[in-house]
Amino acid sequence: MASKKLRLSPKASLPFKTANKEKRQALHIKQKRVRDSITRDERFRRKREEDKDPRLKQERLKGNIPLTLERKRVWDEVDRDTGDGLGLSVDVERLKRQKVEQEATEEKQEVEEDGDSGDDRDSMIDPTSGDEAEENELEQSQEHRKTSKRTATERATSPTQSIMSTNLDLTPEALSAKFPTLFALDPPPVPKILVTTSINSNLHTEAQLLTTLFPYSVYIPRSAHRYGHKFSVREISSFASNRKYTAVVILKEDQKKPTGLTIVHLPHGPTFHFSINNWVEGKKLPGHGNPTNHFPELILNNFRTPLGLLTAHLFRTMFPPQPELQGRQVVTLHNQRDYIFLRRHRYVFREKRATEKNVVGPDGKEVKGVEGIRAGLQELGPRFTLKLRRVDKGIQRGSGQEWEWQGGMEKQRTKFQL
Repeated sequence: MASKKLRLSPKASLPFKTANKEKRQALHIKQKRVRDSITRDERFRRKREEDKDPRLKQERLKGNIPLTLERKRVWDEVDRDTGDGLGLSVDVERLKRQKVEQEATEEKQEVEEDGDSGDDRDSMIDPTSGDEAEENELEQSQEHRKTSKRTATERATSPTQSIMSTNLDLTPEALSAKFPTLFALDPPPVPKILVTTSINSNLHTEAQLLTTLFPYSVYIPRSAHRYGHKFSVREISSFASNRKYTAVVILKEDQKKPTGLTIVHLPHGPTFHFSINNWVEGKKLPGHGNPTNHFPELILNNFRTPLGLLTAHLFRTMFPPQPELQGRQVVTLHNQRDYIFLRRHRYVFREKRATEKNVVGPDGKEVKGVEGIRAGLQELGPRFTLKLRRVDKGIQRGSGQEWEWQGGMEKQRTKFQL
């Protein structure tokens, strides 16, 4: 038995291992009750203090943010001139911002040099004092660099970027020159898409669903009859290009389930190969709606690298540039950890219920002007998840690869390609 003089903490365990099962269970229940009581008292004490000073609650919530992989995301350290940057994980928006800041600094220095050259007055200051001032400025800049580098915890408390819309204007010049049809300055033409499947596929229903997702699309079955000709993807692309199609979508299957999606941008490529996971038809979704023939709105989220912008521009060319707002349909392509989640909803604006909160923005603050309005969503389907595997220069693998997924790319879990 334990000594009577030994006083154990409520959270401490037994100083010996007893063989009595009932005593172990009783001690465990007692300690759990004590721990719950301490936690409850601490929560009530914190609530009383926050009621007196609301700033304490704001500071607590500001630091109470989980440290996710998106917030610990790392980027490749590159110069301003990155070329097309397809194999690099760089933030295009940050590079553009750095370029603008550097140009502004150079212009400011030129203006100061012009002003100094016009001044012919002799300086009475000791030249050594200038060297000391420069050394002090250098030390201050080095200290600023050390302090400006944020830790992972500080990055986690900053507003998240995963819900920010993709800015399609921030495109590297080399990437625009390599793919002029995808990065044209003018709005993309009205899409005309040919949907087909792999040879002797059973995914006729799934292919028909894709025609409801992409406007101006038509499905043509692809068979391999013993007396028929087996058309290749290159021949199908040539057939579609001669008939003014803008893209060819090929749905691949394995064990009667969709497993891949190949998109050929006509007339000469590039070709994008995606893998498909978690395919769910609209009729299997609880509370689903039925889509209409209206042109949907398109939302592209979190495509930040050059490869991500290339993928975003591909999907932009597959939807009409002018949506029909009366249909209230929206297609969302959300990129998170290199997985592209595709969803289609119908939205409606309604009055806010008494039990609901106001709409908040990405910074966590309430949006002014929409205090009494809420948006209701009804998913239409289909829903599925895409992952980019390969980008071919032209049509099919023989044309060469611009980018290809490798297994070692995911070894560093905080580095993403899109």
